[in-house]
Amino acid sequence: MLRVFQRGIPVDPLPEWQPRDEFLPHAPVRTHNLSEDDQKLAVRNALRYFPEHLHRTLAPEFAEELREYGHIYMYRFVPRMRMMAYPIGEFSAKCQQAASIMLMIMNNLDPAIAQFPEELVTYGGNGQVFSNWAQFWLTMQYLSQMTEEQTLVMYSGHPMGLFPSSPNSPRAVITNGMVIPQYSSKEDYNRMFALGVTMYGQMTAGSYCYIGPQGIVHGTTLTLMNAGRKYLKVQDLKGKVYVTSGLGGMSGAQAKAAVIAGCVGVIAEVSKEALVKRHGQGWLMEYTASLDECIQKIRDARLKQKALSLGYHGNVVDLWERLVDEHRKTGELLVDLGSDQTSLHNPFNGGYFPVQLTYEQSLQMISDDPEQFKGLVQGSLRRQVTAVNYLAREGLNFWDYGNAFLLEAGRAGADVYKNSSKGTFTYPSYVQVRVTQNV
Repeated sequence: MLRVFQRGIPVDPLPEWQPRDEFLPHAPVRTHNLSEDDQKLAVRNALRYFPEHLHRTLAPEFAEELREYGHIYMYRFVPRMRMMAYPIGEFSAKCQQAASIMLMIMNNLDPAIAQFPEELVTYGGNGQVFSNWAQFWLTMQYLSQMTEEQTLVMYSGHPMGLFPSSPNSPRAVITNGMVIPQYSSKEDYNRMFALGVTMYGQMTAGSYCYIGPQGIVHGTTLTLMNAGRKYLKVQDLKGKVYVTSGLGGMSGAQAKAAVIAGCVGVIAEVSKEALVKRHGQGWLMEYTASLDECIQKIRDARLKQKALSLGYHGNVVDLWERLVDEHRKTGELLVDLGSDQTSLHNPFNGGYFPVQLTYEQSLQMISDDPEQFKGLVQGSLRRQVTAVNYLAREGLNFWDYGNAFLLEAGRAGADVYKNSSKGTFTYPSYVQVRVTQNV
């Protein structure tokens, strides 16, 4: 079955057109604001992977994808096979190093692992493995041909080709998103991604070495345990509560880390698909869509000093504000430690969902009215910080988890600065929490 990669992009015969798999989660519609000439250029860029006699068939199809989804993914060419990391010996390759890269690519695009598999996004909302499926097929073909005296050069998902090298040389040299500073604004990136000439590969999506939440379980566990030592002056987190958000990609580690550390981890997630996936994979013990039930489970687990990972299917702002309400009504602080792992490096295109909208409404507004969506996101961040600040004054210990939460909250006008002129924040980063011990 895997010998099919030797043939490259399947064009003879051309695969039948197929709609997106609606049983899979899909990336939000991308915004680009391309001019009419740029839209034509994007289609021409996509057609360069195909023989000229197919252009009449594929051009209108690619143009429609660009209009409907904001990017040309080439859904017709989504592989019909089961996408997974097959045993390395099953890949048809001339050297084991090439086979190992093929295995990693397949792992990154496995629907059980990838966030938006048909859009080639592994994690983080926009962490692309490739920009389109033609690049996938062509790259796999090159890898099936590669010897130990060749190196594959990749540029933002596009395989530049196999170049002569030596057995001691890298088998692959990869660069993603190389843009000079003068043309590196969000608007510039959105345009170039829509044109198919650049992509954002995150850390391990576009370099093919993503290993899921397990990659940061150890580090997240250390952060929690050290937060207990530094802030709570305890060696044992039994009966302590950690509240955060995000169960998508790397953030899925938070649930397991909380249990390993012995505390009650409450993780809010707006995507039902992401939450159910983490529960089914064993990362998350329980979940609920009821704030009342969530609060009761926190109280029960605290009282019994039970290690628990609890998913709340809803917006984390609602959860933080409910914790404020509980404190005001009862004087009881139900949270000891807090953070946030939403994808705020990508705040206005699906990395953060505002509390004012449902998940589905957000996905629609991202494409229909991106400016209004941006305003709602910033308003939601201000509300979230207001709740966190209240609880922090009462004893909560909060930190930024390297996801640009404090940066974007500050840009939104939230009260997160210790000294705004120097750009210093009220709350520490997870690095400061993890490496500084104060018992």
